[in-house]
Formats: sequence, structure tokens, C-alpha cells
Amino acid sequence: MLSNFQLLVDFPATNVQLLLDGLMIGGIFALAAYGLALVWGVMNVKNLAQGEFVIMGGYIAFFMYRDLGINPLWALPVAGIVMFGIGWLLYGLVIRWVIGRDLFTSLLATFGMAIVISQLLNLVFGPDVQTANSGLGTRLFLGSVTIQEIRVVSLVVAGGLALMVILFMKNSRMGQAIRATAQDPRAAKIMGIDTDRVYAFTYSLNAAICGVAGVLISMIWVIQPFYGIAHSIRSFVIVVAAGLGNLPGVIVSALGLGVLEQYGGFGFGTEFQQAIVVGLLVLVLVIRQIMQARHRQVVQ
Repeated sequence: MLSNFQLLVDFPATNVQLLLDGLMIGGIFALAAYGLALVWGVMNVKNLAQGEFVIMGGYIAFFMYRDLGINPLWALPVAGIVMFGIGWLLYGLVIRWVIGRDLFTSLLATFGMAIVISQLLNLVFGPDVQTANSGLGTRLFLGSVTIQEIRVVSLVVAGGLALMVILFMKNSRMGQAIRATAQDPRAAKIMGIDTDRVYAFTYSLNAAICGVAGVLISMIWVIQPFYGIAHSIRSFVIVVAAGLGNLPGVIVSALGLGVLEQYGGFGFGTEFQQAIVVGLLVLVLVIRQIMQARHRQVVQ
């Protein structure tokens, strides 16, 4: 373990490699986290099926690659559309009944939904890990530092999609309705906004964003029916660290988590990457509790 960290000192180029890889991966993390922040902030639903949506998007790309012989890059719009429809369906079947309920109701409902989705994916695709080959290779960058072309493409796609969502939320009627509903659902309903439709669209938009993130992940890493929990935990860490409604904070937290995972995996071994994420979640929660306690003392 110490020898791995010593390599960072002896070979400075390794730091550049880990930093670049972490930033590119962090851009994908930001997509799923922003979708979670959107659902959490607008609907007050803690979606534990967030990671399963990501994996579903990955399997759409894998299906197109393996069974249809189509480059998985073309699955980006397909996964977005398909997952939008699935999100709307799941909203009608499950989510609409837990809006306004207590915390544990939404957690239990979405956790059960995550289990069902994982089992269905396992039945259809099997338990083996899979990947979708985009055909993009690896190129040298600054001497011994290498960059996978698909990671560059993923970062560009993630940034472009995030910009599209921001513009949509600011300039479209639905985006304005979503923001109004997030601020005060009762007032929005009095003003003539169909809040149920807004909730359905918000949840579906979240599923679509996760689907695109899953396609990118399937071309960089591997996917497996029960890997969704890892992506759900990452999203929760990012959102909790950034705070609800703080898109710049979500982006910064996601990039930071990507870099931390790369350094943690290099120093402690890849088997400890998830432990690092879970430990970070606990640390963030403890810090927030301390800050809230201090704030209450100051107010009193």
C-alpha cells in the first residue's frame, strides 16, 4: 500500500493520469447525481433505484451492441427515450403514491423497485459482467499519460447534456413549472400548474439522464444487474455533499469524487473503492450533523 503511494512521488505523471481519469469519470457521476437532486428537490423522494436506472441504460447499449450489431454510441438517444418512458410508467405505478409520505415510505418503495429491476435484468441478461465496445481506442497524451477516447467523448456528452438540462430548466415552460413546483407545490397548483404532470415529467427526466449515464458507463467500465447500488451510493454522496438545488456544487462534488476514487483505488486497491465512497458518505453526514448542531446553538 505504501509502495503504491510512493509511486505517486517517484512518477509524477501518474498523478496526471489519475487526475484526468477521475475528472472524466466524475463528469458521468454528475449526470446521475443531478437527476437524483432533481427528484429529491422537486418531489422530496429519495430514489434508491437511481443506480438501477443507470444499469438499465447500460444494458440498452449492450443489447444494441451484442444483438443488433449497432455501435453503442447510437444508444445514447435511444436509452434516453426508452428510459424516459420507463420512468413515466414507474411513476404511475409506484412513485405517485409515495409523494408527500414520510421518508421511510419513499425509501422502502424505491428500494423494492430497485430489487425488482435488478432481478429482471438478471433474468434477461444473466449475472455475468458485460461491456459494450465503442471501437474508440487509447492515445498517448503528454508522454506516458494515456487517454481513452471514449472517456473524452463521455465527458463532452455529459457536459453537453448538463448544459441542455440547465437551459431547459431556465427557458422552457415545463422547466419553469418544475422550479415553481419545487418552491411551493400548493401555490403552483393554485396558479394552474398540473403538479402531477410535473412530477411525472421530473421523474421521467431523471430516468432519461440516468439512462444516458449508463450508456457511457457500459462503454468505459462493466455492467452487471446488481451493480446499481454502487451508483446509487455515489449519487447520494454527491447530492448530500453539494446540497439540494446546488448544480455547481453537484458538478464539483462529482468531479472530486471521481478523482478521490481513482487515487483511492490506486493507493489501496480497486477492491476498496466502494469502501472509500461509503466512508465518505458517513463522513459527510457526520459533518453536516455537526454543522446543524452548531447552527441551532447559534440561533438559540
